[in-house]
Amino acid sequence: MYNVIIKRKLLRNIRKMPEQIQKKMANLVEDLRDKGPIRNDWPNYGKLGAERYHCHLAYHWVACWYWEKDTITIEVYYAGSRENAPY
Repeated sequence: MYNVIIKRKLLRNIRKMPEQIQKKMANLVEDLRDKGPIRNDWPNYGKLGAERYHCHLAYHWVACWYWEKDTITIEVYYAGSRENAPY
């Protein structure tokens, strides 16, 4: 089991998302916690570079996370519209 960190500012952004997307985000966090950072079963999952990953929650919504190899901590550093995604 992994520790998933979501900063308070990011939680505020998630609360502004549509309810259905918030539920998908909660499912993603649960999957990250239980199954780890490599989530091939999520739509448009991809590696953004060394230790950074992303997937689409819906067409317009994306989540990005960071995982340092050989650790049990995953940090979700972005959740929001794909137009503003940091990739």
